[in-house]
Amino acid sequence: MTDLLKLKSLCENLECEYEVDASMKNLTTFQIGGPCEFLARPYDDGQVAALVRFCTQNGIRYRVIGNGSNLLVPDGGLSGVVIQLGSNFSWIRKSLKPGEIISAAGASLSALAHFAQQESLTGMEFAWGIPGNVGGAVYMNAGAYGGEMKDVVVSVDYVDEMGNTRTAGADDLQFGYRKSIFTDKNWVITKVKIRLAPGNGEEIRAKMDDLMTRRKEKQPLEYPSAGSVFKRPEGAFAGALIEQCGLKGRTVGGAQVSEKHAGFIVNIGGATARDVNELVRIIQQEVAEKTGYRLECELKQL
Repeated sequence: MTDLLKLKSLCENLECEYEVDASMKNLTTFQIGGPCEFLARPYDDGQVAALVRFCTQNGIRYRVIGNGSNLLVPDGGLSGVVIQLGSNFSWIRKSLKPGEIISAAGASLSALAHFAQQESLTGMEFAWGIPGNVGGAVYMNAGAYGGEMKDVVVSVDYVDEMGNTRTAGADDLQFGYRKSIFTDKNWVITKVKIRLAPGNGEEIRAKMDDLMTRRKEKQPLEYPSAGSVFKRPEGAFAGALIEQCGLKGRTVGGAQVSEKHAGFIVNIGGATARDVNELVRIIQQEVAEKTGYRLECELKQL
């Protein structure tokens, strides 16, 4: 068991918000999963560094979450520490350089897209409506409708596993399809700088409105989900393959292949992580047998 007394003492000394046995259902868009043993919400970079350093030095496992929009948490919950950036990490401001915006990692992607539109800067429209935060979007190189984070990121500030604060430029971030250098690291992204092009505010708003309309028409936003479950296989689309195999509407417990978009698994009520994983297994097996494609999960499991 994690030494909760030491963790509580650390957080109280740092004046860092914390919670014991926090409900992970309330921290993920899937609304699935058991409680985490210890949740810490650091207020600034110094608190992040102190928490990470303490966990590393004491052999305590820690996990970092953003808005919980691409996560599946085990039914039995999580041991160790979950770090989620506190509300102070939600600011967005203009850089001194024209076209550049600096955002705290905890700000929502939609807030960043809106800020860019207000500044008549184009390039973030693709993110309008994606239910994640800026740090999580960099972590997985989030993208949609032809745009990705790698197209706009200039640099990222983060805290490494030893509690050191560092900065990495775009060329060092190893962006790929739904991955970055952070994907295989337990680093905490704290700040992101992006560069956008000058544009027309009204035209940017019109494009954002169009993309939001398309999302609402095509995606099952009426149910809890974690977005697209599978990565796009080369030469095909996961949703189309799943639908082709007659799996739309397939249900395991409270988990269902969305009847609106087969690339989504939705929680139609009381779904468990076990339900989701079994449904994922069924989808992967049937798609492989019937089409030859092997679908890889985009969903991150803690």
